[in-house]
Amino acid sequence: MEAKLDMVLEQVGRDKNIDKGVLISALEQAILTAAKRTFGMNREMEAKFNPETGSVDLFLIVNVVEEDDAIEGREITVAQAHTAGLEAELGDELLFQVFYRSEDDDRAREQDEKFGLLIDLKNASKKFGRIAAQTAKQVIYQRVREAERDNVYNEYKDRKGEIITGTVRRFERGALVVDVGKAEAVLPMREQVPRESYRVGDSIKAYVLDIDRNARGPQIILSRTHKGLLEKLFEQEVPEIYEK
Repeated sequence: MEAKLDMVLEQVGRDKNIDKGVLISALEQAILTAAKRTFGMNREMEAKFNPETGSVDLFLIVNVVEEDDAIEGREITVAQAHTAGLEAELGDELLFQVFYRSEDDDRAREQDEKFGLLIDLKNASKKFGRIAAQTAKQVIYQRVREAERDNVYNEYKDRKGEIITGTVRRFERGALVVDVGKAEAVLPMREQVPRESYRVGDSIKAYVLDIDRNARGPQIILSRTHKGLLEKLFEQEVPEIYEK
């Protein structure tokens, strides 16, 4: 994972109006989920974003338990801890950092020499470095998409019942896809006037019938047949009637 990730989060947060804390929280959770899949679902782990390194620090949590009662991967006995040179007592919670970045190879090697038999992280650590980098990119991309959808919805949610002007961009199964500025709207066939025809690039005025917020993002539904279209157009042309 690149050390410039913190700068990327700052830039994305500003450009897309996403709180940086939201991005970091999502990143930490995604890295933690990926880590448990890589190192073992039975392991207790913790992920914490480190702005100094621009990466997510990953930790393995190991509990010290009674003799011969340890669950492999998440617990060790007092004797095992003492053999490894750890000053630990029954009930203690030990924290081992998982060094998966290439620049931490020396620290990973040193840790493996000391505690390799206890925590068994060596083989999966290098593999996880690639997974972490890919996960970070996916999380940022996903959050940006979600933010863009939210921005579109917030921009148009209060415009239901208004007249909107746009440009015909394409046709999809009889529907017109209209560019209305910051988003694309749809004029379904059922909301079109039968004798009207349009070409790509034509300007069109339509009534905002609904804002449908679904999993793929908000969809602005237009109408050329709704009675509100004529009312709004007439209101624009003869405003003094509606001001009385």
